[in-house]
Amino acid sequence: MKNIFLFVALLAIVVVLTGNTHGAPLLSLHNTNFVVLLAFIVFIAILLKANVPGKLSSVLDARAAGIKAELDEAKALREEAKALLASYDAKHKEVQEQSARIIASAKEEAEAAAKQAKEDLKLSIARRLVAAEDQIASAEASALRQVREQAVAVAIAAAGEVLAKQATAESAAASIDAAIAQVDAKFH
Repeated sequence: MKNIFLFVALLAIVVVLTGNTHGAPLLSLHNTNFVVLLAFIVFIAILLKANVPGKLSSVLDARAAGIKAELDEAKALREEAKALLASYDAKHKEVQEQSARIIASAKEEAEAAAKQAKEDLKLSIARRLVAAEDQIASAEASALRQVREQAVAVAIAAAGEVLAKQATAESAAASIDAAIAQVDAKFH
């Protein structure tokens, strides 16, 4: 860094020495180029005495090291992000596969449930048919029994009327005596 300052100072001296002096002697305080050159050389000397090139160099080195550290950190973050992305992609793929398995399983369960429901419905219909046939048979038997009872009642009434018309007091007494004898025989 000091070499750069010295190079700039030499360049300034060369420019002053080769520049137009407007008629003033070259090494005179009346020559503005010479005064500017002296001020510039004093300025450069102060900068060198205060170790400005070293400080500037250390600041630039620190800045370069900071930038390098930031770049390294950015690279590390990029690699970490790539790894995280790959992990999320793998998890996403795994979740998709798992959801496909769950959907397939749910479809199978739904089909099995539908099949079982059909079978249960068939059994229920068969049981209801049997129950309905039993009710129909029971209703038929009941109707037949009622018809028979009604026929017996009508027959008894008709027989009673016929007997009432044909019966005389003697035949009624004989009939009562026969009935009593019959009941007596059955109880003993």
